Amino acid sequence: MAWKLTRDGATVHVLPGNAGIPNSQPHISATDFPAIQAFCQEHGVKLVVVGPEAPLAAGVTDFFQGSDIRVFGPGRAGATLESSKVWSKDFMRRHSVATAQAWPFRSDKLDAARAKATELSGQVVVKFDGLAAGKGVYVCSSVEEAHAALDDLARLHSGWFSFLLEEKLIGPEISIIGITDGNRIRLLSPSQDHKQLLAGDQGPNTGGMGAYCPVPFCDDNVLAAIRTDIVDPTLRGLQNEQFDFNGFLYFGIMLTPQGPKLLEYNTRLGDPEAEVLLPALESSLLELIEATLDGTLQQTVVRQRRGHYVGVVLASGGYPAASFPTGFPITGLDQLHPSILAFHGATKRTETGELVTNGGRVLVLVGHGEELEDAVQHVYREAEKVNFQDVYIRTDIGQRPEPTLAGNW
Repeated sequence: MAWKLTRDGATVHVLPGNAGIPNSQPHISATDFPAIQAFCQEHGVKLVVVGPEAPLAAGVTDFFQGSDIRVFGPGRAGATLESSKVWSKDFMRRHSVATAQAWPFRSDKLDAARAKATELSGQVVVKFDGLAAGKGVYVCSSVEEAHAALDDLARLHSGWFSFLLEEKLIGPEISIIGITDGNRIRLLSPSQDHKQLLAGDQGPNTGGMGAYCPVPFCDDNVLAAIRTDIVDPTLRGLQNEQFDFNGFLYFGIMLTPQGPKLLEYNTRLGDPEAEVLLPALESSLLELIEATLDGTLQQTVVRQRRGHYVGVVLASGGYPAASFPTGFPITGLDQLHPSILAFHGATKRTETGELVTNGGRVLVLVGHGEELEDAVQHVYREAEKVNFQDVYIRTDIGQRPEPTLAGNW
């Protein structure tokens, strides 16, 4: 977002930022609202665009309500669409949004959840109710896997917590992300994330190992069904419940034989989808944001660039485990082809100025091509030039076999 908004003519400061973003302020936490306010006042900042989910759930928009600083992002109530999986599922049911069946449980009812998972032959998805940095979902294929997922939840979250058991749906997943004022929405290009750590969609869930856009099989008929069954009912729900919702709205969707089904909402841009969507967006993101806040979104048009964009995550060895070594020097970025975009995630500079790893998903490299395969080959060829100790790259981003969408939609 910092890259795109800068290209749109904005002067951008990022809190806390990282080693790849100019004007980063690593000493300011994204949830320290008084410090953010003081920074904005000192630097004459009038617009805050929220990236991560934690400050939205904590009420950053509500904090600035009534001030002369505008915030692009929903208030705490709207952010509950992401911050509570149980509440979000109830919202979908209330407003007839197409979604999977689900059963809510509390941590004191783990035995009942195990019995339900057994009844469903382990063909369930276990979802932690709160924010979990993209890693609170367990996709299970057996009773043993489902029980192990429940045991893992109990291990990770001491005390009282809630969670969902959801029926396991079958089909390709896509991400649809829009900019909305709660009444109208402007959709960006369909994209597809790769959540599992390993090629072939194997291994544990992560925050995302790569993405691409547009999605070739997401044609006008598919988009029309998504609009009718998911997007439009969601907007009616926002209006009926009188949310003051200005911001990004992310729809995680599975294309089942029975039609598109909503898996989850996010109330922000997806990651790593944003790293391919924003380079593909020809329109000014800044103008779209300002139009949303000004109430003139209906007058805007979203223009997309031609071709395909593929983003590949370079992750630390050991990710997504709770802990793994970091602080390793990063080399090769200066050797990349000029057309490659290198977006920093978990990076920092040492006292001597050396660029080192600082977390799980270290970098996202993005390549462009007229055809999807061109973009895939380009970005993987360039990714070989970048190195740090124990670097891990999933090898099949943008290379899933194109599905056949069966069923009567």
